[in-house]
Amino acid sequence: MKKADRIYYGGDYNPDQWDDKTIEEDMRLFKKAGINLLTLPVFSWARLEPDEGVYCFEWLDRIIDKIWENGIYVCLATPTTAQPAWLSTRYPEVLPVDIAGRKRTHGMRVFFCVNSLKYRERAAAIAEEMAKRYAHHPALAMWHVSNEYGTYCYCPTCQAKFRLWLRRRYGTLEELNRRWHTSFWGRVLTSFEEVTLPTELNDDYRFNPAIQLDYMRFVTDSTAECFMNEYQVLKKYNPEIPIQTNMSGYIKKLDQFTLTKNLDIVGWDNYPWPDDPPYFVAMKHDIMRGLKGGRSFILTEQSPNQQNWQPYNLLKRPGEVRRLSYQAMAHGADTCLFFQMRQSIAGQEKFHGAVISHSGREDTRVFRECTQLGKELQSLGDSFLEGRTPAKAGILFDWNNWWALELASGPSKDMDYLKTVSLYYETLYRQNIPVDILPYDAEVSSYDLIVAPMLYMTKEGVAERLKDFVRDGGTLVTTVMSGLADENDRCIFGAYPGKLKDLLGIWVEETDALRPYEKNRMKLSDKLALAKAEYDCGFLCDIIHTEGGAQVLAAYGEDFYAGCPCVTENSYGKGKAYYIGTQPEQAFLDDFMEMVCGGCGLKPICQTSEDVEVTLRVSEKAEVMFIINHGKTEGYIDFGTDTLTGLLDQTKLTGRMIIAPGDVIVARRG
Repeated sequence: MKKADRIYYGGDYNPDQWDDKTIEEDMRLFKKAGINLLTLPVFSWARLEPDEGVYCFEWLDRIIDKIWENGIYVCLATPTTAQPAWLSTRYPEVLPVDIAGRKRTHGMRVFFCVNSLKYRERAAAIAEEMAKRYAHHPALAMWHVSNEYGTYCYCPTCQAKFRLWLRRRYGTLEELNRRWHTSFWGRVLTSFEEVTLPTELNDDYRFNPAIQLDYMRFVTDSTAECFMNEYQVLKKYNPEIPIQTNMSGYIKKLDQFTLTKNLDIVGWDNYPWPDDPPYFVAMKHDIMRGLKGGRSFILTEQSPNQQNWQPYNLLKRPGEVRRLSYQAMAHGADTCLFFQMRQSIAGQEKFHGAVISHSGREDTRVFRECTQLGKELQSLGDSFLEGRTPAKAGILFDWNNWWALELASGPSKDMDYLKTVSLYYETLYRQNIPVDILPYDAEVSSYDLIVAPMLYMTKEGVAERLKDFVRDGGTLVTTVMSGLADENDRCIFGAYPGKLKDLLGIWVEETDALRPYEKNRMKLSDKLALAKAEYDCGFLCDIIHTEGGAQVLAAYGEDFYAGCPCVTENSYGKGKAYYIGTQPEQAFLDDFMEMVCGGCGLKPICQTSEDVEVTLRVSEKAEVMFIINHGKTEGYIDFGTDTLTGLLDQTKLTGRMIIAPGDVIVARRG
């Protein structure tokens, strides 16, 4: 497969908006800013195919040739995210039906039924025309299929295919009834044709979470098929060109581990909200790296200035785009791409930031900052491309678990899987300990520490792998709401945490749900020496009983279950398994996880001050360290006796060094 020999820098360009004079000026500005890759024509299906089977590529030929004449590569996107009006009106079956049963009309991007045979036919046709024409063009660096998948559809086609999907998955109607437990509320099915989609046309579309779960799995599989419909066409014409599509962040709708299984490389769009803390953005990058087993990814989009679709679209502060760009690369990105290159004339995103603003000037703050970043990226070369993060700590994450946990009716309406995962990720991030985010079926034997927050759904083989991991000397930390259900959301009998009971040495009798304004206290035992003797806790409180030798590390201080264990430790084989049966305050997690990491032999990459992030990427060519000060005051990093070379200025770095607020250091070991 074709490999990049540079950091691709650029992003989405929509030249069908611009005349020749503007395009010529853009080329000049792009070269000045160090732009070396443009993504196009993402939304140009209507212009490329103005009528069915009638193709108009000559304008795109001229643009691509012009780009290449200026020494810039292209990422060619199949324009299938925005079908032309003729396709929607001539074949209305391509349009989705929403959860309320309403047939939608033409007009929005990413607004099609992924199961529509007509949509797939025409999408494959336009992809093939592009592949025939450009698959061996010297400018072509990669393919980009569609854009930000995520539409759910509840049309008759989807219903028919869902029934077939269920037949393949469960084989018999008896097995389907068993897995869905349809005897409850008298929902027994006597034919697959009686299966209806979980919509608002039912009494309550969440009446059976098992149905909803399977439908979400089905939509993911259908979307993956839709992607492969184009992928296979493109591969046929030049298998060396890598193919990606862009994930729209941490979207809940689609199981991204499944969706990305056949991608050559993961792409994703990073649009943090103004109040997102740095650790939360870092976690999103890490999940993208985790989708392909730790391989690098493509940052397909970020804004060089403000977004336009948030309630309050703050300007990116001076230096912020640079800091966010390096953070993406620090966590696995091999590119730095923007949406968009020139600000749009009109439309919904006309006020979305761009490298070239409506003014068209090169003396704007944003253009100057982008130009400076371009120069820096050129100086980095390909030193860390395809580099991996050497992590010995892993966090288990699963979309099916996310869905099931938040579909469950109880114990609290505030169930938030992503937030809970982020609480544990934050503690490792603060310590500058590298983390891999892993699917539930991952091989975990190479890690020293596995954290599994809210392991609600115990999929086949998960408990066994975790037992083997701990038995062989690993350390496991898991939490409240673990081990409750199987993959069909059927409760596991014999007391919670189900298959994890003997591993953890506990059983849970009840779980109390606290209201947002209510708190309990955790009183630490003498076995657990942390910064404080007591910490607050809330949200959920498991009433725990120990058995088989598990040690009580903390107990509740209030309510009728005062004195009952809330944090336990169990020795299992050569390792240890910890259970946190509540949601503690962050100070406890910081102190506790620091202790756990110390016991596992996990150490920070380097010692730093608060707000300074340090990561390491190891490639065939180099070990590259990224140091980012996210704070508003000076910070420091201590390299110890190591001597590194700063890649941005070739200075020697050793010992304790000051890093200015918002600044970045990229350094090579050795």
